[in-house]
Amino acid sequence: MTKIPDATPGIIAKYAFNDEQAVLARIRYNRLIDIFLGIACYSLQNHLRTTVPGMGQVETDEIYVGVDRSGSHYVVPVQAKGEKDTLSRVQIEQDLGLCAARLPSLICRPVGAQPIQDNLIVLFEFEHTGGDVSVVSEKHYQLVPPDGVTDEDLAAYRRRLSDVIK
Repeated sequence: MTKIPDATPGIIAKYAFNDEQAVLARIRYNRLIDIFLGIACYSLQNHLRTTVPGMGQVETDEIYVGVDRSGSHYVVPVQAKGEKDTLSRVQIEQDLGLCAARLPSLICRPVGAQPIQDNLIVLFEFEHTGGDVSVVSEKHYQLVPPDGVTDEDLAAYRRRLSDVIK
């Protein structure tokens, strides 16, 4: 789990409902897609409903576009669920189809998001391999007050990074 200083505006946190749109708002305000994928991402559209050839009507909770340090462009469809809902493989397949049909020159990196308790959000990245959808990575983010990230946490994150670089 990684602690992230919560940048959600207080008025949003106060009045947010406990649904997928509230999860998406917290993800957006805290730039969790950027952090999770390691690319600069920008929200392109929320609640996109469109038609994909061969699939019919599809709906995606939010679409981001992004760019990495080498200049490659990405499309990131995000499916969000509430605490008691379940991410659907079919929705991820539809997101992949949407990306292929509407933004074929961009690299598609579908993401699923789900809160598992107060201020703890899990993000999943998916890929399509061998005719199936599988999870590429999973990361848990705990949104905390600014002083909730301790020196010990920072030292642990530095160790984690040095282990990855080796």
